[in-house]
Amino acid sequence: MNAPLPQFLTVNGLDIALRRREGSTPGIVWLGGYYSDMLGSKAQWLDQWAAERGAAFLRHDYSGHGESGGEFRDGTISLWLEQSLAVFRAFSSGPQILVGSSMGGWIALRMIEELQRTGEGGRVAGLVLIAPAPDFTSELVEPQLTNDQRRQIAERGYMEEPSDYSSVPYIYTKALLEDGKTNQVLKGVIQTDCPVHILQGMEDKDVPYTHALRLMDHLPVDDVTITLVRDGDHRLSRPQDLDLLTRTVSSMVERVKLLHPFQ
Repeated sequence: MNAPLPQFLTVNGLDIALRRREGSTPGIVWLGGYYSDMLGSKAQWLDQWAAERGAAFLRHDYSGHGESGGEFRDGTISLWLEQSLAVFRAFSSGPQILVGSSMGGWIALRMIEELQRTGEGGRVAGLVLIAPAPDFTSELVEPQLTNDQRRQIAERGYMEEPSDYSSVPYIYTKALLEDGKTNQVLKGVIQTDCPVHILQGMEDKDVPYTHALRLMDHLPVDDVTITLVRDGDHRLSRPQDLDLLTRTVSSMVERVKLLHPFQ
C-alpha cells in the first residue's frame, strides 16, 4: 500500500512527520510503539479501514522514529508526549479515539492526563490499547537489567539490547529510564472518562498479559473491556489480529456515537 507523502509539524525545533486523512468523527488517532513508525502494518491497516469508511485518521512518528527528525537516543516519554499532544491539537478536531500500541498505550494514557489538566479531556472519546506498556521503563525494563547493563548505563549513559523485530538493537538511555519515572501512571486510579478496550496476546514475550491485567486494576471506575488472544504475540499483526483490531475500533466508534449522539 503506497502512503502519501507526510506533512511536518515543527515542535521545539524538531520536524515531526505526520499523515492526516480527513473524514467523519469520531476520528482515529494512532500512537505507535517504541522503535515503531506510522508505516507499520497496524497503522496502514487502520488507515485503509478509515479510507473505506470516510473516517478521520491521524498518525505521526515520534522524533527519532520513521520520517521524523531528531535522534532516537535523545527521546524520552516526556518529549514524545509533547510531540503527540502538539500533533493532536494542531491536526484533529472534535471527539477522537486514541489507538495506542505498546508504548503508544502509555503515551495515550498520559495524553488524557494532560488534556484533562488543561480542560480538554472531552476531546478523547474512547481508547483502544494494543499490548499496552505503561511504565514499561520501570516495570519491564529496569527489573531485567543485568549488572553489566546497569554499568553501561552508568558509564555510557545508555545500553543496547538485541531486537526480535529489527537488525538494529534497542537502545535504552539513562535519560529515558529517569524520565519514565516522572510519567508513571500505574500509581493510582487512572481516570479516563471514556470507554477503554484492551487487546492483549497471551504469548506476548515483551509485555506479558499480566501487565494488561494490572493496568485494568488501575481503571476500576471506567467502562473497560479486555480481549485476550490466547496465541497472540506482542505485535498482533497477523490477518486475524488485524481483523480483530478493526472490529474493536468499529465497535468503539459505534459506542462513542451512542454516548455522544450530537457530536
